[in-house]
Amino acid sequence: MRKFSLYVLAFGTFGLGMAEFGMMSILSVAAAGLQVSVPEAGHFISAYALGVCFGAVMLTFLAHGHSLKSLLIALMLIMCFGNMLAAVAPNYGFMIAARFISGLPHGGYFGVAGIVAKRLASKKKQVQAVAIMISGMTVANLLGIPLAAYITHIVSWHMLFAMVVGWGLWTVYCIHKWVPNVSVKQSTDLKSQFAFLKKPLPWLLLITIMLGNGGIFCWYSYISPIMLHEAGFSAAQMSWVMVVAGLGMVLGNIFSGKLSLYLSPTKLTAIMIIIMFTASLSMIFSAHSQILALAVMFLGVFGLFGVSGPEQYLIIDTAKGGEILGASGAQVAFNLGNAVGAYVGGLPIAMGYANSFSALPGVFLTVLGLITIYYFSRLYEKENTQNIG
Repeated sequence: MRKFSLYVLAFGTFGLGMAEFGMMSILSVAAAGLQVSVPEAGHFISAYALGVCFGAVMLTFLAHGHSLKSLLIALMLIMCFGNMLAAVAPNYGFMIAARFISGLPHGGYFGVAGIVAKRLASKKKQVQAVAIMISGMTVANLLGIPLAAYITHIVSWHMLFAMVVGWGLWTVYCIHKWVPNVSVKQSTDLKSQFAFLKKPLPWLLLITIMLGNGGIFCWYSYISPIMLHEAGFSAAQMSWVMVVAGLGMVLGNIFSGKLSLYLSPTKLTAIMIIIMFTASLSMIFSAHSQILALAVMFLGVFGLFGVSGPEQYLIIDTAKGGEILGASGAQVAFNLGNAVGAYVGGLPIAMGYANSFSALPGVFLTVLGLITIYYFSRLYEKENTQNIG
């Protein structure tokens, strides 16, 4: 397994993590700078998510005839362009457009980098290789975003996006120099690239991703008011709360990668969804205690990023002939889960219940995710047995 090349791929997910989640850490400051309300500024997050979904599908039409390495470089350059626009955004409309462009390469990069990571490792270590690629996103949440938030509050909120541009250009150089060209059996016929979607396997997995991850986002979307108003943390302590969350993401990703050497990706996915179910159920009853709330939050994001590696591996494995579309589709499902989770999680709050009751819909979503991964695993094992036979 070419570990350094995998770490270079992780440089890209680090930059994407900074671009996606960094907005949340400077939302109030950016809203004030652009003279809009915080709810209006929340549309900057939605614009990015919309870009993720649109870009993932468009990549399928534009990727034909290009090497995976050249696609990675192109996607990083688009990320740099979008964040450069965000760094100089003079008004609300310009910022919405910049965030949409910034989101375009997100799903595609994870998809293409996941395929490259899988090709760089032996069969036994492929899930671990994908987990290393994803690790950049977790490190961004642990170290990059708190550091960027600190710098931007000292200098300007524009600095976050300028830092992403600088990091993106460095990543382009590293990909050019240290990521090898790898081949992928991608169908040259555009229609054939969608053929895998005629089978139930990829749909079951994409629904699992949306439901399982959406279950966590039901309450993690409201982690700030939960920690401030129920657990009793001060605003000054919230940066350390987010460091704990980032640590959970990093360790979940590492643990999942190590465990993948001993468990099948389907079993590993099921275990992580069970962890997310446990966290969602526990949050309803634990938010009043600072220690318990921190522990449950840690457990939830541990499962959220622990499940990413095996899910990304499985979607690439089931999307024969359309690997780029399948892997990109996993990021679309993740972002749909984010949007659905935030919406249904907000319903109990809108009805007058405590912020922690946003986890109640998450319990049901994770249970549904467990049901879909159960049926997926049965079909997946049956299909693999037939292929071996």
